[in-house]
Amino acid sequence: MEKLLPAIPSSADARGSAREAAAMSVAKGTYFLGLRFDSASVESAICDILAETDGRFKYVVTPNVHNMVQLLENPTTLWPSYERAWRVFCDSRVLSRLARLNGIRLPVVTGSDLTARIIARLGELRLKIAVVGPPAAAGAALESQYPGLDVLLHTPPMGFIASAQEVQKCVDFVVKAEAPLTFLAVGMPQQMMLASRIANHPRARGVGLCIGASIDFLTGKQRRAPVWIQKAGFEWLHRLLSDPRRLASRYLLECPRIFYLVWWRRGRSRL
Repeated sequence: MEKLLPAIPSSADARGSAREAAAMSVAKGTYFLGLRFDSASVESAICDILAETDGRFKYVVTPNVHNMVQLLENPTTLWPSYERAWRVFCDSRVLSRLARLNGIRLPVVTGSDLTARIIARLGELRLKIAVVGPPAAAGAALESQYPGLDVLLHTPPMGFIASAQEVQKCVDFVVKAEAPLTFLAVGMPQQMMLASRIANHPRARGVGLCIGASIDFLTGKQRRAPVWIQKAGFEWLHRLLSDPRRLASRYLLECPRIFYLVWWRRGRSRL
């Protein structure tokens, strides 16, 4: 019999409560720009995720505007990984507002908030997590910040996704770690493609989260915008001003294409 991952929470009663809450939290999927989004609050998303950590590997994605532009412009490469995702939460208030203008409600569950809340919860329960992407110093910083947390970390080389051998190393690491939660922080679209590969492995267990730069925010390597800027929908501007050389192309050239893509799909009645 295959060894199952440790249940979260630690008692049967708590686990039953988490599963009941998760079942209540799952709402019907909402489609926007052709992609299915799941409706949830951050708390209900956490309950949903923690209730599924002892099953076959599944993964969560939180697309923002940049991700949606990439997805819509490269559907052959990226769409299969998104469609296979177990949960899809809207990460962007700009995207949510664009949906609202078209009569579609998309609650925002940011990947950074989801990551921070789940890691804090796992630290309280003194459990382990697997992290793929950041350098070893990030793992040490997380363990220092959350003393009950046990961090297993694998850092693949740049461009690893083009190497079958390096991708397999990532998959093997996740399988061997047997962690209830795996955080994939290797950038878009690599983390999506890697999550799909892990899901193919018959012995992979737990839930994977594609989290981008969320670990950098937690460890202080990058600073998030103040809450009021986040709520105003200008977190993208804060990130741009914090690193204009690296992010100018993304936020000034690539992301604005979302407005054309929304208009074009609306004209074809495919929102």
